[in-house]
Parts: sequence; C-alpha cells; structure tokens
Amino acid sequence: MTELMLLAHSEADTDRLGRELAERADSVLAGAGLVVGLSGTLGAGKTRFVQAIAEAWGYDREQVVSPTFVLCHEYHGGRQSLYHLDAYRIRDDDEFLELGVEEMFAANAWVIIEWAERVRDCLPSDRLEIDIQVRDDDSRGFVFRATGDASQAVLRSLCK
Repeated sequence: MTELMLLAHSEADTDRLGRELAERADSVLAGAGLVVGLSGTLGAGKTRFVQAIAEAWGYDREQVVSPTFVLCHEYHGGRQSLYHLDAYRIRDDDEFLELGVEEMFAANAWVIIEWAERVRDCLPSDRLEIDIQVRDDDSRGFVFRATGDASQAVLRSLCK
C-alpha cells in the first residue's frame, strides 16, 4: 500500500486539493472510474472535499450536499459521473450492498463514500482511501492510501 500526507491550511486549500485530485486522476485514468473512501470526524471536511471534486468536473458545488439521510446522491452530465454515498447511518454490510453499490463500482464512474471505514469489507480491493484529520479550526491533514494499481497511479500523479 502506498501512502501520501498533504496539508490544507484553509478551506480554499481543501478545495484546491479536491480539484487537483479530480484533474490529475482524470488524466491518469483516462476517464475511468475510481472508488474513493473518505474518513474523518464530523466536520472534518469530507463533503467540502467532494464538492471540490465535483466542481472540477463541471457540477455546481452548491448542488453537491451530504447524502447522510438519503445515503446516495448521483451526479451525471459532467466530465465524470459521480456517486456520492454516506455510510454513517448504514447498519451493516447487507444494507450497504442493497444500495446497489456493486453496480456503481462496475460503472465507469467515481464512487466516493463518506465514512467508508464502516463498510470497508464491501469495497473493491483497488481504491483510494483518504483520511481527513482535523489539525485546528482551519487546517486539515489528508492521508491518502492507495490499495491497487489504479489508485497508486492516481497517488503518484499527486506527488508530481
């Protein structure tokens, strides 16, 4: 497993990091999909990070909201299709699988899951895991972990 730590000193830095991930991954993966698991405490900036990724693909960031209560939001029509899930309220792996995630994983889309650690056993072996660590009111540490070939290629692109 490959790992990278990056710091964001402000919300604007978090936005830049999300946009950079989207753009570099798009280039490396040639438009192919990727599963991204986000973890971090409440208020760490998981949804904000997803908003920045979606914005890089042409979506209105104001339309990208936390799927905590609906569990999944789908976004189509931008440069990349996006499934944005939230596993915070998921009771078990079966409930997560009932959302149709296996079909989402097979689609040529990005699947970004907040609170991914709660459903880790259901996730594909090749994924990008991002742990967002609160440093203080404004700064965040982003620990990226690649678990397979595609996610490692994305991670390497962030190092350039």
